[in-house]
Amino acid sequence: MSDVYYTIAREGSGRYTEKMSRFLSFALPVSDPAEAKEIIKLYQNEYHDSRHVCWAWMLGPERKDWQLNDNGEPSGTAGKPILGQINSLELTNVLVIVVRYFGGIKLGTSGLISAYKEAARQALEDAGRKECRQMTRLKIEFSYETADGVMRVIKGNELNVLEKQFDNMCHALVEFPLDSKDHIVGLLGKVEGVMLTELGDF
Repeated sequence: MSDVYYTIAREGSGRYTEKMSRFLSFALPVSDPAEAKEIIKLYQNEYHDSRHVCWAWMLGPERKDWQLNDNGEPSGTAGKPILGQINSLELTNVLVIVVRYFGGIKLGTSGLISAYKEAARQALEDAGRKECRQMTRLKIEFSYETADGVMRVIKGNELNVLEKQFDNMCHALVEFPLDSKDHIVGLLGKVEGVMLTELGDF
């Protein structure tokens, strides 16, 4: 399984008009549901004079955590096309909000879907896309006598050292791409007296 995933490079926005209805769109980076919900509240307050504040978000490197909301629009006409644009770019850790100011002319189901899709597309295009790698962290505990063996593995595989301490008992906190986890754990396991603690993937 690849450890590569994609998210937006920066915040993005768009503006689309259809039959006098105005659609303001925003693409924002988010890392968890609580953050996404907080941002949605902020936009709902800021655009309290609008007719609808619709949204969708996708979270996690495996893209399994998502939600959407039509916020009063007919079911499936707002949140679903917004999420569809996120999916078409295979993005994650992103929230897209589309604010609608009703212009007095009804757009119909297909018109709404098309408008929300286009507004979301504009914001995501403006935000750009960047490649990320899913990482994992490992705590390595070892004796001073085996430090050379541990450091050979760390330097030879270009592991990112977050912290290290050398004493009678030593430890190092490292991070590296998730897809090399089995290989790295195997190498460190061959060094005598090493204890490993997995600190999770992110």
